[in-house]
Amino acid sequence: MSISFDKALGVHQHTVGVRAKRAETLASNLANANTPGYKAKDIDFQRALNAATSEAKVGLSRTDGRHISASTQVMGEQKYRVPTQPDTGDGNTVDSQLEQNLFMQNSIEYQASLDFLGSKFKNLSKALTGN
Repeated sequence: MSISFDKALGVHQHTVGVRAKRAETLASNLANANTPGYKAKDIDFQRALNAATSEAKVGLSRTDGRHISASTQVMGEQKYRVPTQPDTGDGNTVDSQLEQNLFMQNSIEYQASLDFLGSKFKNLSKALTGN
């Protein structure tokens, strides 16, 4: 009897990847808070999760028949965020306090996803070893 990791791990295997991508985006926003003309970006978590959990894959082209075929799942795309503060004159739309709050919330949710995955693997290990 084979184990289907997709069924065993559920959505949590995908949420970790999406949350990691969002953390990179939010960290980039924070790093560029004082960069003139920088526009804050974000990822729509629900849309990215739907893309990650769907079977929609992007095929990679092969230039030789001996190459191994590969595909990659489409992750959430970055979109510009609507500014929440008035323009300061330099064209930067990053609100540092908002970015810090979103980054902290994303970090907590990322850790929760890791905890869920850890418990799933622990239960799988128990089922396989009987301990």
